[in-house]
Amino acid sequence: MDALLAGLRAVAESTRLRLLAILAGGELTVSEITRVMHQSQPRVSRHLKLLCDAGLLERSREGAWAFYRVARSSHGGGLAAALLELLPEDDAGLARDRERLALVRSERAERAAAYFRENAERWDSIRDLHVGETAVEQAMLEAAGAGELPVLGDLVDLGTGTGRVLELFSPRVGRGTGIDSSREMLNVARANLGARGIVNCQVRLGDLYDVPMESGCADVVTLHHVLHFLDDPAAAIREGARLLRPRGRLLVVDFAPHALDFLRTEHAHRRLGLADEEMESWCKSAGLATCEVRHLESTGANSHETLTVSLWTATR
Repeated sequence: MDALLAGLRAVAESTRLRLLAILAGGELTVSEITRVMHQSQPRVSRHLKLLCDAGLLERSREGAWAFYRVARSSHGGGLAAALLELLPEDDAGLARDRERLALVRSERAERAAAYFRENAERWDSIRDLHVGETAVEQAMLEAAGAGELPVLGDLVDLGTGTGRVLELFSPRVGRGTGIDSSREMLNVARANLGARGIVNCQVRLGDLYDVPMESGCADVVTLHHVLHFLDDPAAAIREGARLLRPRGRLLVVDFAPHALDFLRTEHAHRRLGLADEEMESWCKSAGLATCEVRHLESTGANSHETLTVSLWTATR
């Protein structure tokens, strides 16, 4: 009863109800929230703290940034969900917040797209600065079962970029499809596949949150160094799981949690790595039965910078 009363007291204010509504659509930083709310950072931070203390919001810090989102578990998460159901869809103030939120997200997406456009031709070399790709690619083949089956079936590579994963798996799959939202990256991928004479793989323009393919169409789905760019990694995991056939495998390669802020400021990384616990939770929520992880150490461009690369394998 005390927890319920504390939550109700915390949310009994128009600004804090607006915050709940804004954060229901995904996590945001304080600076992004202030733009949506048109309020000062100290005031917004004070409201955020009250909601976090009441268990209605969760806060996570990544380097110099802090992300806020609606609580997903605990009593506070249930109360937040119930309150969100009661908010009026036609409220003019909430409608304005949604418009400003759409603008913030659009600008964020454009920054990421601009990064890809600027780096499309040298994307593989940038990735090599941080990750030992040879070891990672061998681990991916093993996790997919390349040594167990003569042909792995159909592969879908979400966020295919230069098409490197398609190149890697092309001798071992019947058909491969790469999905990416960047036309520049798709141009590079098509050129790479053509130069290597790969005819069983193709790339398509698409949103990896809403892939233009039918459910249950793939035996293997890959997300290779994609999730750290995304606003909603859990949604990408759900979409990957949707594409899998029974006993199909989802392979996710990304960085373990780290504190290298320059990857965010210089390379548009949204997240500084992903934790095993949250990946396991996302996979479970997506209906995947198992989630195994393998960690590989890599040395970055400078000798003092070390990143751990994680390979998560989940099975439908």
